[in-house]
Amino acid sequence: MSTVERTTSVTAPPADVWEVLSDLAAISSWAPNVDHSCLLTEQESGVGAVRRVQTGRTTVVETVTTWTPDQLLSYAITGLPPVIRSLTNTWQLEPDGGGTTVSLTSQIDAGPRPPQKAIAKAVGRKLGSASDQMLAGLADRLKTQENAS
Repeated sequence: MSTVERTTSVTAPPADVWEVLSDLAAISSWAPNVDHSCLLTEQESGVGAVRRVQTGRTTVVETVTTWTPDQLLSYAITGLPPVIRSLTNTWQLEPDGGGTTVSLTSQIDAGPRPPQKAIAKAVGRKLGSASDQMLAGLADRLKTQENAS
């Protein structure tokens, strides 16, 4: 298993960050690397909610596995090439003064053998870049909301 973590600080409180993250269908409105997103379930929030996300030619399905308001959101990502056994993204929000430290951790399992571990690391590098883009997009969205208030 390979793990990639990216972190940023935002001036918004955890509740404001959660408001953006928990609107599952709207990720394409703030993540610059997401072209389209939509819900695949009637359930809009909580464990079991499912969304479809399109980035370029890649389309994945994300199923929420952890939902702790203002703190933690995890989802399993499927639809990747079969060499990736599992992929999970976890957003963690930690109060930091009047703001929030936001972490995005990706866990990639491509298998235990050395060539599989190398694949997981390569995928991790790509996911790290995608995570940086999503964190920057989230920070920009929160700044825009803050300035509109």
